Amino acid sequence: MADEIINRVANSKLVTLDLEELYPNGNRVVLDIKDWLFEGLLLREKDFREHVKNHDWSKYNDCYVALSCSTDAIIPSWAYLLITTELAAFAKKVVIGNLELLETVIFNEIINGMEIDIYADKPIIIKGCSNKPIPESAYIFLIEKLQPVVKTIMYGEACSTVPLFKKKRNS
Repeated sequence: MADEIINRVANSKLVTLDLEELYPNGNRVVLDIKDWLFEGLLLREKDFREHVKNHDWSKYNDCYVALSCSTDAIIPSWAYLLITTELAAFAKKVVIGNLELLETVIFNEIINGMEIDIYADKPIIIKGCSNKPIPESAYIFLIEKLQPVVKTIMYGEACSTVPLFKKKRNS
């Protein structure tokens, strides 16, 4: 039939990678320690250790946790390490920083663990739109991981892509 519409996108060898599909389940939580400091600014070791000892760590079960202090206090490294010794039994991941850094670390680990042989010599589209908080650096991690093995990398949707990389042909 001459008038048949052929969906060339559906029939192509294009592989679409959507980082949103890799987004792991689990609440993201910021643990702000300012309330554990004297006047929000000074860490008194005895009081701080008491807060750590008496805190309900079970509420972070299966959560991703960003440790921070929202005041200008100078926090010694051991304070975050002490908290992490308690969180480690409950949280999926702990970082010192904000939620963006937390997502960046999560995606760095996910992408580093990806098996990429299945993408060898294939044209890849990295899907651009997302409803979840995918950090921009995750896209960079993905390109760094894929570029050595893929044929091409594009960004966007199959109907409207921006070419980013094309493997050079051997002469």
